[in-house]
Amino acid sequence: MVVDDSDLMRSLMAEIIEELDGFHVIAEARTGLEAIRMLHGLDPDIITLDIQMPDLDGLETLGYIMSEAPRPVVIVTSHTGAIAESAVQALDLGALELVEKPAGDRRTDIPLLRSRLRDALEAAAQARLPGLTRLRTERRNARRAQHVSANGLARSAIAIAASTGGPRALTDIITRLPADLPCAVLVVQHMPPRFTRSFADRLRDLCEIDVHEARSNEPLRNGHVYIAPGGMHLSLIRDRDDVITHLHHDPPVWGVRPAADVLFRDVASHFGPASGGVVLTGMGRDGAEGLRLIQQVGGWTVAQDEATSVIYGMPRAAAPYASDVLPIDAIADAVIEQSAELARRREA
Repeated sequence: MVVDDSDLMRSLMAEIIEELDGFHVIAEARTGLEAIRMLHGLDPDIITLDIQMPDLDGLETLGYIMSEAPRPVVIVTSHTGAIAESAVQALDLGALELVEKPAGDRRTDIPLLRSRLRDALEAAAQARLPGLTRLRTERRNARRAQHVSANGLARSAIAIAASTGGPRALTDIITRLPADLPCAVLVVQHMPPRFTRSFADRLRDLCEIDVHEARSNEPLRNGHVYIAPGGMHLSLIRDRDDVITHLHHDPPVWGVRPAADVLFRDVASHFGPASGGVVLTGMGRDGAEGLRLIQQVGGWTVAQDEATSVIYGMPRAAAPYASDVLPIDAIADAVIEQSAELARRREA
């Protein structure tokens, strides 16, 4: 079911979806109230949902869907500051993927929208409903200020990879990390460009640990989480005694940019046995080769288990190189415990 208040966008989305093998549009709705009225009678497998709509907006509609008739929901929306924040909130409510509506001339934008929508729908078709639960988050940043100033340059690092279902998994992990974590945390979440900053800002508001979208030429610091910007690889380079961030537009790896394998390779190279890698839910195999490299240098490696993954593609590919295969609710504690061990390895 396609839900969007724009007649033009609904028509375009339906046209694109009907051209995709295995997908068929059974209904179109202009408002959230129309969507809810159709939902129970038609029982669609997947819903695409706009954020800004009359009567009942996308967040309110999504809240109803996930509480009363949960199923995969793909948010398809334009990007502005306010809408981007709402789109990230939608991930907390249980939305599976974000697809940005291209701006500009329709003829040139159709291929990009088709590609983004195809990938999102294919992921939605494989999603496990138990992984689409609503997150219960609370603001936890009150104690951040007393720790951050004391955090020194990182001598150990843990890299985390995630794709479909990843924002909720990452929120579960990162909101539980202390501000004085004795290592740097670097994150690759496959997400459209420009939404990653809103995602990082939302995490920052929920966390004790410092979270922000990565910038080039930042020295890595303990107690900081660096989110790779959408559309750019996050790498690491050495500057004298410091390890600093480097953003670039090298070709996609496994069809994605940022790619976890790019980041994991550099974490292994610069931190050796004081490195860690975590591969969370998502389609494909990004992160598996990088996890192998971290394992090879003696670092700590973990993959999310199948039962708690929305999609078990990435963790399945990475599991042969994982020291531990853990449920999502055990990974934060493991990161905290291993960060202390990795720091001791570096000192030794």
